Amino acid sequence: MKTVAQILATKQNQQVHTIAPHNTMLEALQVMAEKNVGALPVVEDDRLVGVVSERDYARKVVLQGRSSVGTPVSMVMSAPVVTVEPKQDLRTCMSLMTDRKLRHLPVVDGGRLVGLLSIGDLVKEVIAEKDGLIHQLEQYIRGE
Repeated sequence: MKTVAQILATKQNQQVHTIAPHNTMLEALQVMAEKNVGALPVVEDDRLVGVVSERDYARKVVLQGRSSVGTPVSMVMSAPVVTVEPKQDLRTCMSLMTDRKLRHLPVVDGGRLVGLLSIGDLVKEVIAEKDGLIHQLEQYIRGE
């Protein structure tokens, strides 16, 4: 089973885009659209304080009739943040995401944000792992 560090290493874009809690939701949405991501870790003084996602926006801004321009990220972000370390395995991440109904999982190493895993990243990895196992079994059956 692969570790978080191994999964992060295979991601095409390893840069983690963040936003500050004082920024507006409009600014957060602009960054998410520009970077084509569904969530942003919220960082203040080099410390992870929350995560804000498109889902948070829909539920805590749009459905409550708030303005994207006047609403700070701090009012919308999910906190406290559930995180994982690079040494943790894929199964642990999947359990956390399933149990806590998360779609994004920040990766922290020594208190520093080093990556962000999405549910899509994990599903892609599980599919690749299962495909590899099927290939090995087929080779075994054929006697190769």
